[in-house]
Amino acid sequence: MKRSLLGLALTLLVATGALAQGNYIIVANDEKTFFEANGTRNGEPGKDTVTIVDISRPLNPRIVTSLPLINSVFGPPTNLQITPDGRLALVANPVVMNQDGANWRAAPDNKLHVIDLTADPPKLVETITVGRQPSGMAISRRGDLALVANRNGKSVSVLTISGTTVRQIAEIPMEDEVAAVAITPDGRRAFVAKNAAHKVAVLAIDGTTVTYDKSQDMVVGYGVYNIETTPDGRYALAANTGIGGDGHSDTISVIDARANPPRVVDNVNVGDGPEGFAIAPNGRHAVAVLLRGSAAVHSSWSYSRNGSARLIRIGSNGRLTPLNDVPAGALPEGIAFSPDSRYVFIGNYIDRNLQVFRINGDRLVDTGVKLALPGQPASIRGRP
Repeated sequence: MKRSLLGLALTLLVATGALAQGNYIIVANDEKTFFEANGTRNGEPGKDTVTIVDISRPLNPRIVTSLPLINSVFGPPTNLQITPDGRLALVANPVVMNQDGANWRAAPDNKLHVIDLTADPPKLVETITVGRQPSGMAISRRGDLALVANRNGKSVSVLTISGTTVRQIAEIPMEDEVAAVAITPDGRRAFVAKNAAHKVAVLAIDGTTVTYDKSQDMVVGYGVYNIETTPDGRYALAANTGIGGDGHSDTISVIDARANPPRVVDNVNVGDGPEGFAIAPNGRHAVAVLLRGSAAVHSSWSYSRNGSARLIRIGSNGRLTPLNDVPAGALPEGIAFSPDSRYVFIGNYIDRNLQVFRINGDRLVDTGVKLALPGQPASIRGRP
């Protein structure tokens, strides 16, 4: 009996650990904004979802559950994140739709959803209030601190995480509109994309105290909209989207994250509209998801139905080498890597699916696998 009980206890321990380390990605599906032939159209709200996808078998991704939670495509596809221990998912909602006669107009929201991924099935814990129009977010490697870039609020919310409790403890004024944020692996700095000012700001972090020194702002490329740090903390890579897929080539700015103060050391052309951008967990590659005019009106010279994914090699000296470019679906937005850095998952907004790619050496390959989603994938992320 004792041996059986011990075996059961060990089995439960392993199962609990596996659940806490769940191999999930989260997908926020916006069902009220549509990119059509004559431009963008807003519709009646109420059908948005947040989908939890199990990628334990990368070539056979499986939907675990979909929660009816409001979210939005207005903002970079980084408005959600999973804690490093895999227990919680945070999803910010940038805007709400208000009716204006026969039309619907977007207005800033200030809500953030907290989802318990260890529940079976995952469930909403609570929805809290943060800054105005919360957009890109980042969670520290320790998992006890999150930062949220508030576009309309021109601020960064500082959140503490303890168990399933998430609370805003401060809101840092940034003077300019901010879209995305990345925290260095040592948790001592964060980089913030000032999308309208075309700059990257630097935050100093000491425990839960976050401070901003405007004198360290760096000019990067036009329309910086996404930013990530390399796993070793040596560099921050800022994706400059231009005017969001206008037919012109755009850049990634390389920032020396360990310099004092940090500084831009390179700019590399990667293609048209790198709105989605992520760095592989092993730090060897990054992938830029290129809009390529897929959000443009169809009469525009820059319009293309499909976007693409560009593989980029990251050298030990921070040098970026653009590699091959692979077709993606219609209006590709969010991106997430598998934990082993071998697979890439990209959400195609108009096609309503999750497309699976594989990295073979220095080549990105379309596996042909697509997972149908219950809505239009506005943003996607896995564990940091």
